[in-house]
Amino acid sequence: MAKSTTANKHSSAIYANGAIKPSRLRRLIPASLTQRWSRWISKRLPPQKQITLSHKGIFILPSGFGLVWIGLIVLLYLFGTNYQNNLVIGLSLLLASVFHTCIIYSYKNLAGLTFNAVTPPQGYAEDSMPFPIMLTGHTRQNNPDTTHQQICLQFSYQRHVRVKQMHEQTIAIVPFEQPKRGRLNPGRIKVSSYFPLGLCRAWSYVDLDIHHVIFAKPEMCDIELASHISDNDNHYEHGKLRPGVDDYKGLRSYIPGESLKQVAWKQWAQDKGMLSKEFAEPEGLPVWLTLANTSGNNIEHRLSKLAWQVDKLSQTQQIFGLILDDHIINQQTGEAHRVACHTAIATYHAPTHMNPDFNPRNVATSSVGEPS
Repeated sequence: MAKSTTANKHSSAIYANGAIKPSRLRRLIPASLTQRWSRWISKRLPPQKQITLSHKGIFILPSGFGLVWIGLIVLLYLFGTNYQNNLVIGLSLLLASVFHTCIIYSYKNLAGLTFNAVTPPQGYAEDSMPFPIMLTGHTRQNNPDTTHQQICLQFSYQRHVRVKQMHEQTIAIVPFEQPKRGRLNPGRIKVSSYFPLGLCRAWSYVDLDIHHVIFAKPEMCDIELASHISDNDNHYEHGKLRPGVDDYKGLRSYIPGESLKQVAWKQWAQDKGMLSKEFAEPEGLPVWLTLANTSGNNIEHRLSKLAWQVDKLSQTQQIFGLILDDHIINQQTGEAHRVACHTAIATYHAPTHMNPDFNPRNVATSSVGEPS
């Protein structure tokens, strides 16, 4: 398996949040026509977890260079017939055969290419969110490379990546710039290629039904812990772990001389070495992070502060709970608890953000080019 070579250069104008500004021609397309096209694509190419491109989903049209090539063919043919010059007529037919061959190879470059979504990493709002996509192609006999070359991938109005040369399995990292917090559906991926000679543009749309939670962007602040039982303000004495015998904390390396009762024999049988089970219990009263006790200019500012406090307390392995109005996450520690708290903060009163092929006029009139 090999990672793809990416190229993020783009000649189009880019908004402040990284979204690609649509061309003037695309902004002239009526919104009703754009919506009808999007609905037709959704019916013809519905969302699937795994998609293999075929003749049903591959579109081919001449590129700008291809239109000039066609014009040259017509011009040479008219010139040859007008002056009865068989050499010029033969040259025009040769150029026409090259164009026809490019259509076939443009189709073969995309046909049979299989797409699978890989679990994306954790991402925070306003950062570049990478979505790994697994591409599987047909390999040549006795050759690790495939017949697929120069493949461009991009979400709608986002920067593109280019896979110059594919192996049997290649991971392409498709970026989504500055997402908002909440559940994100990045929408369809446009797959395009000008291979082999740039005369034709072959493209398709792949919707892998990707849904991902974007965490709120952490903002440094003072940690504000609250206890609902005691008025003791020394909150840092509560919620910490101390050695105990009740709650299982995890595994650690075995120290010679320890009781054999603490040895994790199951892991030892799996050839993972001598490990000891570690137990702990919370010290003092339980503590909470609450939205009500978090100050800020607005709700997003307060949620960002909560997100930072969750990360900070998780780093120190302190037990804490989270209260967001009626939603309560009980006191716990560890990576799973940190992710659960971040998910609750990210989805707090946040709708699902989608990025279909939206109306370019909406992008053009946006002050910062925010994706819808």
